[in-house]
Amino acid sequence: MKIGVSSYCFERLFREGAFTLFDAIAYAKKTGCDAIEFTEFRQTEGLPLEDFARKIRDACDTAGLSIANYAVGSDFLYGSGGNIKQETARVKSAVDIAGILGAPGMRHDSSWGFKDTAKGRNYRDAIRLMAPAIREVSEYAAAAGILTMCENHGYFMQDSRRMEELVLAVDHPNFGLLVDIGNFMCADESSLLALPAVMPYAFHVHAKDFLWKSGREPKPDSAWFPSRGGNHLRGTILGHGEASAAQCIEYIKAAGYDRTISLEFEGPEEPLEAVRRGWEFLKAHIPA
Repeated sequence: MKIGVSSYCFERLFREGAFTLFDAIAYAKKTGCDAIEFTEFRQTEGLPLEDFARKIRDACDTAGLSIANYAVGSDFLYGSGGNIKQETARVKSAVDIAGILGAPGMRHDSSWGFKDTAKGRNYRDAIRLMAPAIREVSEYAAAAGILTMCENHGYFMQDSRRMEELVLAVDHPNFGLLVDIGNFMCADESSLLALPAVMPYAFHVHAKDFLWKSGREPKPDSAWFPSRGGNHLRGTILGHGEASAAQCIEYIKAAGYDRTISLEFEGPEEPLEAVRRGWEFLKAHIPA
C-alpha cells in the first residue's frame, strides 16, 4: 500500500499565497510520501488547463511521486444551472485532465441534496436521478482506463448506507467509492462501523481525523463545525481525534485494500507540521 497526501492539506497555505502546488509536490517528497493527489486546479499560472496538468505531471515525475487521484466538484442534481447533460459533459472533461495527469482515478461529487421538494424528497430519490449520469461518466472514464468514484462527504451523501446504495444503483464496475475514514463522523456515524459496508467498493482511501464534542455542549470556537445531527467537529492531526484512525487502518489492511491511502488534513494546526505528523502516523501503521 502506498502512502500519499492530498493537496487539500495545504489549502490554507494556498489561500495565503505562501505555497503553490509545486511547493506541495516538493514537501510531499521531502516528507517521504509515495504519492500525491490533487483537488481541482483553480490557479493554472495563466496556462490552459491541459498544459498546466502536463506541467504538474512533469513535476511529479521529476520528484518521483505518483499521482494517486484527481478530485473535482460536481452536482448531478443542480450543477451547470440544472442542465445535467451539460454537467455530465463538464465532468467528462475533468476525466480528460485526469488522463493527462496519468492518475488512475478521479473523484467527483454526487450532490449536496435537494434545494426544495420539486425534484425529490430523500436520498433514494436523488440516487435514482443521479445514477444514469454518473454511470455515463464512468463509462467514458473506463475507455481511458480511469476509475471514477464518489466520496462520503457533503452531509447529504455521507453515511455508509447511502454510499453503498449509490454504487449499487450506478451498477458499473468502473465506479466505486473514495472512502474517507473521518468523514463518516460528519453524518454521526462510527467510522469503524461504516467501513465494512463501503470497503468492498473502495477505489481510494483518505485518512482524516476529527475531534468531537456533543451538541449538548456549547460550540467551543469558530474552528468547529456541526455534524449532520448537530454535534461539534473540528479537524485535527491524524491520530489525535475520535475517528479511531489506527483501528480503521487495520481494518482497511485486513480487507485487502492495496492501493494508495492519502493523508487529508483540515484542522487549525500548522499544515506542514500536521502533514509531517500525519505521515509519521501512517508510516507506523502501514508496513513498507
